[in-house]
Amino acid sequence: MKKISFSNLLAGLVLISFALPLAAQQQDMQYFRPWDKNGINVFEPIKGGEQPEYKGLSVRIGGSFTQDYQSLTHENRPYKKNYLWGTVVAEDSASAKLSGFNLAMANLNFDFQIEDGIRVCLENYMSSRHHNEFWVKGGYIQIDKLPMFGSPQWFTDYVRVKIGHFQPNFGDQQFRRTDGGNAIFNAFAENLILDAFTTEIGGEVYLFPAKGLMLMAGMTSGLINGSVDNFPSTPVGTNKEATKRNPSISLKAAYDNTFGDLRFRLSASMYNNGSSSRNTLYSGDRTGSHYFMVLEPAAGTYSANFTSGRVNPGITNRITAISINPFVKFKGLEVFGTYETIKGGTYAETSDRSWNQLAVEGIFRFLPNEQLYLGARYNTVSGRPSGAAFTKDVTINRTALVAGWFPTKNLLLKGEIVSQKYLDFPTSDIRNSGKFNGMMVEAVIGF
Repeated sequence: MKKISFSNLLAGLVLISFALPLAAQQQDMQYFRPWDKNGINVFEPIKGGEQPEYKGLSVRIGGSFTQDYQSLTHENRPYKKNYLWGTVVAEDSASAKLSGFNLAMANLNFDFQIEDGIRVCLENYMSSRHHNEFWVKGGYIQIDKLPMFGSPQWFTDYVRVKIGHFQPNFGDQQFRRTDGGNAIFNAFAENLILDAFTTEIGGEVYLFPAKGLMLMAGMTSGLINGSVDNFPSTPVGTNKEATKRNPSISLKAAYDNTFGDLRFRLSASMYNNGSSSRNTLYSGDRTGSHYFMVLEPAAGTYSANFTSGRVNPGITNRITAISINPFVKFKGLEVFGTYETIKGGTYAETSDRSWNQLAVEGIFRFLPNEQLYLGARYNTVSGRPSGAAFTKDVTINRTALVAGWFPTKNLLLKGEIVSQKYLDFPTSDIRNSGKFNGMMVEAVIGF
């Protein structure tokens, strides 16, 4: 959304100070995903089951904080072994090392139970790599009951409505990704190479017709910010229709059930926009990668070069994306998969380009309350970036091994070993024969 002025921030902090005593006295939220360890492997908030009793207005203030230490080494070979990115130089191994403490990231979350079955959420970034200033991520209202109409049972049991400025419910990887300071749901230090995340204004309707089954249809603005212009960008030539602002349509179906010690979930999602001046489904992150400055120009900055280790497919005008996510958990062992296929292009391109992503991760959680875990993830991406230099598909492969410890449900310490390689990039590109590897240590607080 937008950044907040100092005066507005100060006023907000004053309001927080008055709200804290109220928050301590209020009940838990209904139809709510916890911000701590209890929110792991929670996808859409559960519709059925026993919910906290509504006893009046409730205010819950939560936050997430993440501090990383990285020791990564990167290199490329556009002309010769070259660590100063973009300049022909002699080998300089000292500049290949990226070690130290990264910028700490922090989120601030407000949840309000304003009526029985009606909850409001406001999410904010207090500090992040991309936006160092206080930034409002978005807010929405979630309606699971209709108390104004006597709370009809059919709506309470089978229907949910979500309205506001929020992340479209595309894929299940969003429930396991890191979002700035909120890194407690992600077993690893970073998100996938193709990172599906944006926020748009609109609404979603959910149906829960049978146990374990969820169906969703949504319509959102297609832009990360609001716009009242029908043609918000200068068209290319006479093709004005190419930049006409159209809404995004999202569809999702998921089956999630437990059979004894076995939990099985399978979801399929589709996101489509036929014409947008600047769609950001794969470039909408306001916080940034936790792998700082790998394969970035020497003159780059943390804020401007915030997507280190990821790839932006550059599909900004028309896009169709499909995600399929299987999830299996048997006692302490869980396996989660992602298959994504993307097709589209910019309004200057006469033909579509495509991208594909595959990711598989296995996590083994053990000890009482699953305090410790070990995990591995393999992620591969292939597709053709935008630009005349790219005449064929490129490929990026990443392997990560991780160990984590929850001292409490609000604290997490992770250690990761990662290796990533870039294949088939042109010699003029900084990522030509690029690679990086090393370790990450990450401390997380979530409440």
